[in-house]
Amino acid sequence: MSESKAMILGSSGPTLTADEVALYRDERPWGFILFARNCVEPAQITDLVASMRDAIGRPDAPVLIDQEGGRVQRIRPPMIERYPSAAVLGELYRQDRDKGLRATWLMSRLHAFDLLKFGINVDCLPVLDVPIEGASNVIGDRAYGFDPKTVAEMGQAAADGLKAGGMLPVMKHIPGHGRGMADSHHELPVVTVSRAELEAHDFLPFVAMKNELMAMSAHIVFTAIDPDEPATISRKVIDEIIRGHIGFDGLLMSDDTSMNALKGTIGERAARIVGGGCDIVLHCNGVMDEMKAVVKEAIPLGGEALRRARAVEAAFGAGDGLSEDAIRAEFHGLLAVS
Repeated sequence: MSESKAMILGSSGPTLTADEVALYRDERPWGFILFARNCVEPAQITDLVASMRDAIGRPDAPVLIDQEGGRVQRIRPPMIERYPSAAVLGELYRQDRDKGLRATWLMSRLHAFDLLKFGINVDCLPVLDVPIEGASNVIGDRAYGFDPKTVAEMGQAAADGLKAGGMLPVMKHIPGHGRGMADSHHELPVVTVSRAELEAHDFLPFVAMKNELMAMSAHIVFTAIDPDEPATISRKVIDEIIRGHIGFDGLLMSDDTSMNALKGTIGERAARIVGGGCDIVLHCNGVMDEMKAVVKEAIPLGGEALRRARAVEAAFGAGDGLSEDAIRAEFHGLLAVS
C-alpha cells in the first residue's frame, strides 16, 4: 500500500459524506481531527472515527481532538463531563504544587478514559504557551501559568497522564504563542522581543519537553529570528529554533491551515507549510474545496517525516489498567479542597 500523505484532515459533520470518503480513500491522509460539529452523541462519534479509518484502510490511524478542558473542550456534557481550564489547575498548583501536578495528571488520565471509548487516540494537549500581561486572550486561561517553570511542570504532568492511559499528546504552540497580541485565528501576531528574551522565557517549556513525539506550530512572526514569515512556514524558525535550539525531533504539524494569520489561498498556505519544514499539514474545517486544495500540495510521508510518523504510530499503548471510578473520585476530591 502506498504511503500516507503528510496531512491531517477534518470532516464537515457528524457522518462522512460520499465525497469525503472518496477523498480520504484516494488521497490517504495520515490522520484526522474532530471538532464539536463532529460530536453529537456517543455511538455517532464512535462510528465516525471508525468510518474515517475504514476509508483509508488503517485501523490505527491517529484521530486527534482538542480536549483541553475549560473553553476548549470539543466533546461536552452530557457525553463527557465539563473539565476545568488549565488556569484553574494552575491556581491549585500555586496553592500546593504536588496537588496541582496530581490533578493535572488525573485530568489527562480521565481524558484518555473518555476519548479512547470513541477510538480517539491523540489529544492536542498540553498548551505550553506562557502568556504575558496584555497578550491576546486566544491563550488566556488555556495556560497553566505566567512563568515557564509552572507551564513546563504542569505540561509534563498533562502529557504523562495521557500516555499512561494509552493516548498521545501534542504540545502546542511551538515555539510559543504566549506573547501574541492578536488572535491568530483572525490576524497575524508579531512578536518583537529579542531572541535572548524568547530563549529565557517563551521557549523554555518546549525545551523541557523536547522529547515528546508531537508538537503543533505557532502562527506567529518572531522578528528577532525571521521578520518575514510566521513560525509555521519559516524554515529559519523551524531549523534554527524548533529543531536546533529547542532540540525537538518529533513530528511537527502546522496549526490549522485555514486560520487567517496565514496569507494567500489555502493551496498557497499548504505549499508554504510543506516548504517551510513542517512534517504534517493540518487542515481542520472540513470544507471540501479547501481540503482539495490541501491535498494537491501535501506530499507523501518520506524521509525524516516518515521516521517521526512511524515513531508516533509505534508509541500507542494499552494503558495502565487503572480504575476510571477511582481516578475520577480522586480528581474531584482534589478540586473540592482547592
